[in-house]
Amino acid sequence: QVQLVESGGGLVQTGGSLRLSCAASGRTFSRAAMGWFRQAPRKGREFVAAISWSGVVTDYADSVKGRFTCSRDNAKNTVDLQMNSLKPEDTAVYYCAASMGYSHTWAPRTLQDYDSWGQGTQVTVSS
Repeated sequence: QVQLVESGGGLVQTGGSLRLSCAASGRTFSRAAMGWFRQAPRKGREFVAAISWSGVVTDYADSVKGRFTCSRDNAKNTVDLQMNSLKPEDTAVYYCAASMGYSHTWAPRTLQDYDSWGQGTQVTVSS
């Protein structure tokens, strides 16, 4: 399994930016698809973005497409989520997750496809 720790959350005004980072430990990170999910109060956990282990495939939820960018550095065992033009509805706890064992284009959207999860980082966007 991969151990994951998120950082970079905080409070930002509408229209602002934040960069989340997820640090991974474990030798298998470079072969893990990585995903970002979020959970707002009283709501289920939802898909935000994913990136294949090769980095050649990225996928985004429609609600964040064009505003968020997911990237990874396999040499540093990190995956980042750059969030621009933030809106109050982006307020949530953000989680990174790892999905092992598939092709270099694997970048799933489904929670059940992910094996390891971080503890989450709070993002609050004020109006």
